[in-house]
Amino acid sequence: MMSEDVVKRPEASLETAGEESELVPNDGVASLAKQSRGFGVTFATMFKKPGTEQYPEEKVPTAPRFHGRHQLNRHPDGLEKCIGCELCAWACPADAIYVEGAENTEEERFSPGERFGRVYQINYLRCIFCGLCIEACPTRALTMTNEYELADDSRRKLIFEKEDLLAPLRVGMVAPPHDMYPGTRERDYYRGKITEADPSQGEIVGTASSEVTP
Repeated sequence: MMSEDVVKRPEASLETAGEESELVPNDGVASLAKQSRGFGVTFATMFKKPGTEQYPEEKVPTAPRFHGRHQLNRHPDGLEKCIGCELCAWACPADAIYVEGAENTEEERFSPGERFGRVYQINYLRCIFCGLCIEACPTRALTMTNEYELADDSRRKLIFEKEDLLAPLRVGMVAPPHDMYPGTRERDYYRGKITEADPSQGEIVGTASSEVTP
């Protein structure tokens, strides 16, 4: 005979929240069957092979679109893609990005166009790796890499400066500041017309007298 002791289970639906709660028995055959199904999941898991990863000795590759450490990209001739617009900082829900823009000059040019990012900081103590910052970037200057090993022994080391985030100089690039590619305008950079640096822009990385920046 079923016991009169019952527990009340609130309805999950908001529409029926005001209706009378359903009475569910806490003993009897029906309750035993439900408990058996629950314990069955536990017992089945006990005999499965553990999925332990031997990190850091064995590192499992991340997904192609994994959200890891940020990177400030360059144009093929070495000029920076960041224009100091601060849209990434405005889009960040954790207030983890700080940007200060500055004007390019004829003597010192760091990016095509008028402005560049003079100061760029990302506070990884706040960053939640949501990716909203890279969606807001109009020049694809900011992207996220697959690097995830960011742990450190100091809070100060987790505030990355522009120098920490800039992509390394590759073969065919010239370290800024330098002029734009001869005979081109700002729009030519975004149309993909620039594929490498010109010797008139400076010492090209990859030549006999230069080394690739690590």
